[in-house]
Amino acid sequence: MMGTAIHEAEPSHSNARLAWRAVLSAFCASLIGIGLARFAYTPLLPAIVDAHWFEQSAAAYLGAANLTGYLAGALLGRPVAARISIVPTLRIMMLAATAAFFACAFPIGFAWFFIWRSAAGFAGGALMVLAATTVLPLVAPSRRGLAGGVIFMGIGAGIALSGTLVPLLLQQGLRDTWLGLGALSLLLTVIAWAGWPQESEISPVPQHTTHVPARGTLRALYVEYALNAAGWVPHMIFLVDFVARGMGKGLQVGAEYWALFGIGATLGPILAGHLADRTGFGAAMRFAFLLEAVAVAIPAFGLGQAWLIASSLVVGAFVTGTVPLMLGRIAELLPHHPAQQKAAWSVATVFFALFQAAAAYGLSFTFARSGGNYQLLFFIGTAAMVLALAIDLAAAVFFRTPPQEREKLNPAQHGSTATE
Repeated sequence: MMGTAIHEAEPSHSNARLAWRAVLSAFCASLIGIGLARFAYTPLLPAIVDAHWFEQSAAAYLGAANLTGYLAGALLGRPVAARISIVPTLRIMMLAATAAFFACAFPIGFAWFFIWRSAAGFAGGALMVLAATTVLPLVAPSRRGLAGGVIFMGIGAGIALSGTLVPLLLQQGLRDTWLGLGALSLLLTVIAWAGWPQESEISPVPQHTTHVPARGTLRALYVEYALNAAGWVPHMIFLVDFVARGMGKGLQVGAEYWALFGIGATLGPILAGHLADRTGFGAAMRFAFLLEAVAVAIPAFGLGQAWLIASSLVVGAFVTGTVPLMLGRIAELLPHHPAQQKAAWSVATVFFALFQAAAAYGLSFTFARSGGNYQLLFFIGTAAMVLALAIDLAAAVFFRTPPQEREKLNPAQHGSTATE
């Protein structure tokens, strides 16, 4: 996962408890910024339409607004932190995401919702870029894989919570649902508040990099990660609505599939890391692309309940599981360049956010213009996954690593993994 991406010395035993307290704070940050602020909107979308807060097409565009904000947060998170320091930035972003929940309890208008959904996305992007890289240097190198898994499990936990908690809250009304999510986010912010490390314990972020090897493969990797982000959008935004309205199963059944998506997302980082330990990160990513392409396509064929359950679990698993795979693959390509690893992760996150926001808007537009054709959305997502796999295979041919370098660039086969 992120183990080889950061190479600080082992912390003393006396600091271990404080380090894991910081991991808990980062877990809360990913749970709020991504797990709830983004993914809780998916089971809320049909309820928003049914309550006549917004038309279906407008509600879909509001889902895309969060992804636009995420892109801005991924781009500006580090510059903001450089100006006001990292820990205050993390706290402010958690408070911003919390405020967005409370604001969305009042449907003042499309612009109001758009601003606050964008603000929640901005907070999520900044937290994604800053939280894990702030905390992991404090953890013993031998435990950083586990720590990274715990942090990214926050995303899946938020998805699972949104699939189980949102239907319960909706029984009290749509406004109370937003207020309940805000209260939960505020509680998590309080839990995380004092757990962040002191500024003196945080390593400065390198501002300059030297020559980066494997540049062609890295560029291909950025595009693959971005295409993955686009390929997940049909499930991330439309899955519950597809089940509830497209299949006519109702919101409760739709939320159950979203809970399955969340279970997959919770387990994804651990399972993906275990797979990569056995096969290497490059092979694990190719297998992931193939499996995702099949899973994203399944809803378009109407194959039945069992297949749709599998689709929800698999896509959910790789929404979070691809993150440690991507980080581990970067570490494979840049095993002796920790500063460049951080820079590459930032670039990858921006590519991810850009393509996901573009796909969200594009698919929302396609959905509106096609008269609500869900199948078309899933076919487009599948095409993105297939293209990612094709690019990865082509990169393996055109940017083949020289034999004398392969031993240094494949830690999975030489006793050094990215999950140490």
